[in-house]
Amino acid sequence: MRFTFLGTGTSAGVPAIACACEVCTSTDPRDQRLRTGACVQFVDATGQERTILIDTTPDLRQQALRAGLTRCDAVLYTHNHVDHTFGLDEVRRFNAVQKSPIDVYAEAHTLDHLRRVYQHIFEAAHNVNQSFVATLIAHEIAPERPLDLFGLRITPFRLLHGRLPVLGFRIERQDPGPRHSGRQDPGLPSASPFPLAYCTDVSAIPPESWRFIRGVNTLVLDALRPRHHPTHFTLDQAIGVAERIAAPRTYFIHMSHDLKHAETNAALPEGMQLAHDGLVLG
Repeated sequence: MRFTFLGTGTSAGVPAIACACEVCTSTDPRDQRLRTGACVQFVDATGQERTILIDTTPDLRQQALRAGLTRCDAVLYTHNHVDHTFGLDEVRRFNAVQKSPIDVYAEAHTLDHLRRVYQHIFEAAHNVNQSFVATLIAHEIAPERPLDLFGLRITPFRLLHGRLPVLGFRIERQDPGPRHSGRQDPGLPSASPFPLAYCTDVSAIPPESWRFIRGVNTLVLDALRPRHHPTHFTLDQAIGVAERIAAPRTYFIHMSHDLKHAETNAALPEGMQLAHDGLVLG
């Protein structure tokens, strides 16, 4: 099993259009951030390779080419915002390669958004011309109702993105084995990144959701910038949450151009770092 950060940037991406700041003009490739999305890749019990996407960003085509993705078996959606959904049309290429539909898992309000924006996909019979569109099977999901996908146990849990309820995901094998006890050395090559909790676009964690994040080997957490934002954790807020969870390793995502990769990482507590596009765990 491996986990890939396909993108780690905020909705504007980094570099931002028409910006000449230190981060947007940086020559460090880790400061170049496509919109935030990820994927889990593994081999199931039958020997079949599987790929599960988390969100479909507007940069999905570029991300898939860079990561060498050759299939997509399912898509998990955290919420309905443009920077997390506007790449859905790109999965049609995986349909053509696999010759099979793709399962899409989202809450009701996100599915409503997808059906409205992508009528040409979900109501293809009404298209004026027959055309190359994705073939999808929509599944409604809800917090605290686990999914078993190809041998993975994926548990959605509630997060708050300002006033908008969104989903985080706990990802692990159906038989996850023993949990860790205390902080481990994040540099150990044998330490599995799973169970992993994926928490993007979050400004608050409801009390009932902490139990799904505790005990993970890897915490992936929103950390937009140093300054306050009404719908995202600041870097200091994210550090506070990470210290409370005490996972062996924490990776911050959804960063703006206010955070320079090398400079920020040098100041972070042990076991925490900014993720970067293309980073692979596992």
